[in-house]
Amino acid sequence: MRENCLKKVLIVGGGTSGWMSAAVLLHSLGKNYQIQLIESDEISTVGVGEATIPSIIKFNSLIGIDEDEFMRQTQATFKLGIQFKNWGALGDSYIHGFGSMGRKTGLVDFHHYWLRAHQAGKAARLDDYSINLLACEKNKFTRANMDNAGSPLADIRHAFHFDAGLFAKYLRHYSEKLGVTRTEGKITSVQIHPETGFVISVSTENGDVHAADLFIDCSGFRGLLIEQTLHTGYDDWSRWLPCDSALAVPCESVSPLLPYTRSSAHSAGWQWRIPLQNRIGNGHVFCSKYMSQDEATSILMGHLDGKALAEPRLIRFVTGKRKKLWNKNVVAIGLASGFIEPLESTSIHLIQQGIVRLIELFPDTGFHQADIDEYNRQSQTEFEQVRDFIVLHYHATKRDDSEFWNYCRHMDVPDSLKHKTELFRSNGRIFHQNDELFGESSWVQVMLGQGIQPLGYHPLVENTADEPVFKMMANVKSVMHQVVEKMPTHEQYIADHCKAVSG
Repeated sequence: MRENCLKKVLIVGGGTSGWMSAAVLLHSLGKNYQIQLIESDEISTVGVGEATIPSIIKFNSLIGIDEDEFMRQTQATFKLGIQFKNWGALGDSYIHGFGSMGRKTGLVDFHHYWLRAHQAGKAARLDDYSINLLACEKNKFTRANMDNAGSPLADIRHAFHFDAGLFAKYLRHYSEKLGVTRTEGKITSVQIHPETGFVISVSTENGDVHAADLFIDCSGFRGLLIEQTLHTGYDDWSRWLPCDSALAVPCESVSPLLPYTRSSAHSAGWQWRIPLQNRIGNGHVFCSKYMSQDEATSILMGHLDGKALAEPRLIRFVTGKRKKLWNKNVVAIGLASGFIEPLESTSIHLIQQGIVRLIELFPDTGFHQADIDEYNRQSQTEFEQVRDFIVLHYHATKRDDSEFWNYCRHMDVPDSLKHKTELFRSNGRIFHQNDELFGESSWVQVMLGQGIQPLGYHPLVENTADEPVFKMMANVKSVMHQVVEKMPTHEQYIADHCKAVSG
């Protein structure tokens, strides 16, 4: 190795973000770099059960995880989308499913043909043209069959629900087996270079000093290095996302085993439902300005599907992000980098992207500012794009039954979201920017689900006569339903392929 290559990377904190970072660094950097992770068993992690999005498939593939084994070890289930209840209006319900809708139709997206047929009274629900949405509705699941090109079976996209604590343990075993050094201990002080301001080392309560060249801050909300040490600053987004608290509690499982996350809006926030093989993860995200903790707890406990397995645990947060995710020789990953509430299950994706982006811009001892600035620029764009998608759910609503929803409905949203909404409201147009996480299909489903109806559709749709368009819609619907009917139930598929050994 060249003299200017780094020699050691130190990860501060474990949990999902710490061990995901360790696994990717280990796989990517090889044995030329020493990777150490310091965590304390006395410090609990926030993870209470995680719902993910399909990008996690890339993570598993990158580090060579066997999907069935991973699911057995983490009590995981499959996820095809998220159901939203009472968001656009009281009594409303829709599902944001992964993957595409309909079938490929050339330059004009399928949803424009659906809008034309729908406005003519010749189209069924949007759900009838998506294999993921129909499978959610029927509690069915199978993995995509890429050998069956042209079939809806090739379009299935899935993610997972799993126990975050078990996932971290699974990755810890994987990482330690391949060479990551884990050190148990609570960090009591951080040493800074007097001239450069770079972090030199950290000390644990037993007096040991651990030095490194690059530090990954996975210390959670407190941001031990990125904030408490380097005072990086925080962009507060609570004016757009006012919820600041969450209560989490597991409960007993019930049947059927749903292949989707559920988000049910309440009077000052929303409740999540994440089905695992052995239990259901539940939580109530709420705004303390409009609801007390006691009221939030009562609502949560009153909407469980099974017997509670613990007392609710309170988590406080401020939605937003660090002003820089990479500052000097410290890179913040996970909750140390920022927090966007888990409404669309983006937290693990942001961890994954943060560490992969670091690999792409991995420094040498020069720590060139151009690389650091590019990391921060890309991170800022990604966080803002995710933020806008989450804000859409709150703002595009007809609910006027509480002060909270009146605030959300009337609040001034980011210009980037205004632009997207106006484009869709006019002629149903959605444009995917660069590597934006949520594609056209996602924006269309949520826009329509939240009650935003376009005035028109792409004019090129008129190049096709009515009858072929209506016939195509009927054919797509028929094929989708036939395929889904033949799929096994979600519970049966897990029993056949990846059932956990114990409860």
